[in-house]
Amino acid sequence: MGSDDQHILDVLAEYSHDIRKFTGDLFDASDRHFHSVASYIKRSVPEGWLPEHVRPSPPPPPPHPIVGTYLHSLQDWVSRHRALTAAVVAFVGTGGFLIWRERKKHLRKRRAPRASNGARKEVVVIAGPPNSPIVKSLSLDLERRGFIVYIVCSDLEEEQQVQGESRADVRALHLDVADVYGTQEAMGRFHNMLIRPHVAFAGASPHNLHFRGIVLVPDLVYPNGPIETISPELWSDALNAKVLNTIAVTQAFLPTICDFQARVLMLTPSIVSSLRPPFHGVETAVVSALEGFTASLRGELGTLGIQVCQFKLGTFDCTHVGTKHHVQPTAGPNTIAWPATSRKLFQANYVNQSRVLQSREMFNPAGSSSGSPLRTLHNAVFDALVQARPQKVWHVGRGSLTYDVVGNWVPAGLVGWMMGVRRVTPDARAEPQLQDSVQLWEKVERVV
Repeated sequence: MGSDDQHILDVLAEYSHDIRKFTGDLFDASDRHFHSVASYIKRSVPEGWLPEHVRPSPPPPPPHPIVGTYLHSLQDWVSRHRALTAAVVAFVGTGGFLIWRERKKHLRKRRAPRASNGARKEVVVIAGPPNSPIVKSLSLDLERRGFIVYIVCSDLEEEQQVQGESRADVRALHLDVADVYGTQEAMGRFHNMLIRPHVAFAGASPHNLHFRGIVLVPDLVYPNGPIETISPELWSDALNAKVLNTIAVTQAFLPTICDFQARVLMLTPSIVSSLRPPFHGVETAVVSALEGFTASLRGELGTLGIQVCQFKLGTFDCTHVGTKHHVQPTAGPNTIAWPATSRKLFQANYVNQSRVLQSREMFNPAGSSSGSPLRTLHNAVFDALVQARPQKVWHVGRGSLTYDVVGNWVPAGLVGWMMGVRRVTPDARAEPQLQDSVQLWEKVERVV
């Protein structure tokens, strides 16, 4: 580019700068003029001279602070009701903590301690009928959690049932309490097995077993009906099989229990024993006897620092353990074998009560699976075996705690009325007809 061209560009740049300066001054002067004119008009013209439809709309109001208002109201209410607020906070906080603790307790893994070489060392004995779903499910669950489980068997048939489970650590312990000498020998072998060092596998260091506890599960099947229709043989069988046999087994294990500071767990049904309804005298008497024995045993072993726990069982869903089992079974109302006098006096109330109990599913009637899952019982038994300070009384299963409270606090007459029991008048002692029984049941259904 030549010098002439450069000179022309410099001249044009000076002109453009002058033009921008001139236009800027002109616009500033115009703004000052319009502002002065607007100020003069505002001072001279009276307010409100413009029509309503010409006036500009006012600016919208600022948003209302809803959250701030609510917080202010809440703070004001709390300051005026401090005692009530403290009670609500304590209730909600305590409830939330208890729910969190129970949920954490339910979800945590429960495994038995093992020896240093990884082998099983905790031994649990279950004394109960091997064909009972409660015994079967407990034995399999404890074995799965790492225990060596022994099931007390009184004959060869029960031993075969235990061996049929095909679990290496679910073993049969032959113990016939009717044979005193044989019982002493069996307990001697069991005690020597516990104190003798074990070698889990080749090359492993030897370890000793530890007797953790014994779980007593008396037979849960009881006859029912009016007391005069239950023969003395049935009473004798029930007392021998459920009370005397349980006491004899406990006596046989007491020396070993004291040596190893093992736990004693007593599992008994609770619904009938809590309500004490008519026509269930055998179960009421047996469970009351077992509860008294457990309380006395707890007092004696408590002086040695040994824990004795009682489990009050409700109803459970045992559909996944063989066939349907009723923890407190009741047969259908069958009164054909009763004497004629007993039918006249007790048939109506017995039939009504049986139907009411089955309709309320207190005994897990056939076809029902509304009981508590067996996992709740498994977790409770494990906790009672391993906790440092377990509870003395455990309510486990559907209806256990509820019916215990009802039986202790609700009058017996009201409980009987709720179960369909009515006073039999002299005129109503005739042989009840089927139609009368059905009509009476319909009335009970409407009342209950």
